[in-house]
Amino acid sequence: MDEETGYEAVRSRDARFDGEFFFAVETTGIYCRPSCPAVTPKRKNVRFYPTAAAAQGNGFRACRRCRPDAVPGSAEWNVRADVVGRAMRMIGDGVVDREGVPGLALRLGYSARQVQRQLTAEVGAGPVALARAQRAHTARLLLQTTRLPVTDIAFAAGFASVRQFNDTIRQIYARTPSTLRTESGTRLPAPTPTPPPTPAPGAALIAGVPLRLAYRGPYHRPAIFDRLAAGAVAGIEEVAGAPGTRTYRRTLRLPHGSGIAAVDEAAAGPWLDARLHLTDLRDLTAAVQRLRRLFDLDADPQAVDERLGDLPGLAALVAARPGLRSPGAADAEELAVRAVVGRAEAERLVAAYGQPLDVPCGALTHVFPEPKALAEHLPVAAALADGSVRLDPGADRDDAEQALRAVPGLTARTAAYIRMRALGDPDVAVPGEPVRDTWRPWRSYAQQHLWNQHAPTDLEHP
Repeated sequence: MDEETGYEAVRSRDARFDGEFFFAVETTGIYCRPSCPAVTPKRKNVRFYPTAAAAQGNGFRACRRCRPDAVPGSAEWNVRADVVGRAMRMIGDGVVDREGVPGLALRLGYSARQVQRQLTAEVGAGPVALARAQRAHTARLLLQTTRLPVTDIAFAAGFASVRQFNDTIRQIYARTPSTLRTESGTRLPAPTPTPPPTPAPGAALIAGVPLRLAYRGPYHRPAIFDRLAAGAVAGIEEVAGAPGTRTYRRTLRLPHGSGIAAVDEAAAGPWLDARLHLTDLRDLTAAVQRLRRLFDLDADPQAVDERLGDLPGLAALVAARPGLRSPGAADAEELAVRAVVGRAEAERLVAAYGQPLDVPCGALTHVFPEPKALAEHLPVAAALADGSVRLDPGADRDDAEQALRAVPGLTARTAAYIRMRALGDPDVAVPGEPVRDTWRPWRSYAQQHLWNQHAPTDLEHP
């Protein structure tokens, strides 16, 4: 998109472009999302950036009115399979915070210098700056939704020191952390205990963090909640309530501990209301990204519907379910195992090998077993445990599908299904289904429309 088109999007306050690019105003030193309701600046004063990190790196502060750091992610990173797309997905999952730039580069198979160069050229910021922008957003969220001490928030958000945290918040928001918290105007829950720095497995959950998981609309909520309800595995998932007011709840296995997520179907705005209960707040970023992938919240439904809505055999389906999403996975390795064994066997594996919660939460009693716990029983779990199959956010999709097809007993259809959901590939043709090449690059969404013609069933054992 050229800059003149971008400026027209800003003039019309077009929310479809929120997260796809950001604009900054030189006379104010502020950067915004395209739909910012403030007065439209003069064209000569506007600069455009592909990411919030790029705008911050050029000295601009986040607008306090439109909160550009809270927009959905760019759909481009879901579509792209190159090193930049893979890197962006991994940074979103918190890899730089946990493993540093060398860890990111190693996972991508490039040198740290090559990763830095490619990201800077394409998105205007390197991996450190991109991770820093994400940490700042996490910190703002915790400041405005919890009563956790500021020091705890600094480390929970991934900052290496309180000083680094304070400097970053002042630079990006032009406020101190305490002022940012005070100005939010949000009624905060009662104080909660500080989480231990290295919690043991099954450690007690701290009080929940309320979230608004933003998306660009439309969003067909009934279909995705129907699908999640049909495939829910007892012990780790449940869907409660009547259609339209349902809540999906599940346990999460995260880098530093475990968690429970709850997501509501009822619509209050262009977001999904959610709550996260974590044993370690350092997992907040990873948990949020996993929910975003599960609910396909960074998709561009206008682009999908515009393409598929003009095609024979799909036009009526798209008109009936505008904004239909292609659900991903909260845990890619779990999804792969479930796709192979089916729901009934998955429930047996949870009971036999899952990690029990110290205190069951309603119908949620376990965290799904790690691949190494199932490696002796399932070839796919063994392949995941020894690394011959990689399904992390930065995995090469072609390599992953090829490796899956080499797993004994795993069919091409199952491998394609895992690629669609565990790796969030928007353009997968599942063998045996009437999906056509002319439906590229959105064949996964076309497949969802075909499946949603019928009553929802457990599709995780194709």
